[in-house]
Amino acid sequence: MPGQEQDKPAIEPQVAPAPVPPPIDQAEAPQAEPAKTFGRHVASPAGPTRIAQPAPSRTCLLVDDSRMIRKVSRQIVVKLGYTIDEAENGQEALAKCKLAMPDLIILDWDMPIMTGIEFLAELRALNDKKRPKIVFCTTHSSAMDIHKAIETGADEFVTKPFNEAQLVGKLAAIGAA
Repeated sequence: MPGQEQDKPAIEPQVAPAPVPPPIDQAEAPQAEPAKTFGRHVASPAGPTRIAQPAPSRTCLLVDDSRMIRKVSRQIVVKLGYTIDEAENGQEALAKCKLAMPDLIILDWDMPIMTGIEFLAELRALNDKKRPKIVFCTTHSSAMDIHKAIETGADEFVTKPFNEAQLVGKLAAIGAA
């Protein structure tokens, strides 16, 4: 009919698709700097980040009347991750063990007040739940002395003078390195 407009399909303007950027080589891709967390827990796209807790510290009691031997032993054992305490004789060492039993004891034989062998006998008689590893570190080197130390409760024996490799080897042999 004249004068009437027929419904004509609407013509929509055609829009060109947006250009796609060329792929970026991963080596050339900008890398995001890692976030500085300063000890805080931070979520990452892969999930929450957990901060590693330090392993519980192992303890070692150095029992020797010689300050020099304690100093040398300390330098070696600290490298293995031990926290160190010291005693100058068996009586002082026994009192410290009654308060807090260490994981490892490096023990001299000849000391004033209470010898190493006397200390060892009394320590093993305590029957504490925690049984520390004990290494005798002494000038006594006869087979009879070594046998007596082991029989009394020592786990290992090293003769003075010793070096780092010898002491670490003895500690490794008893699972204390």
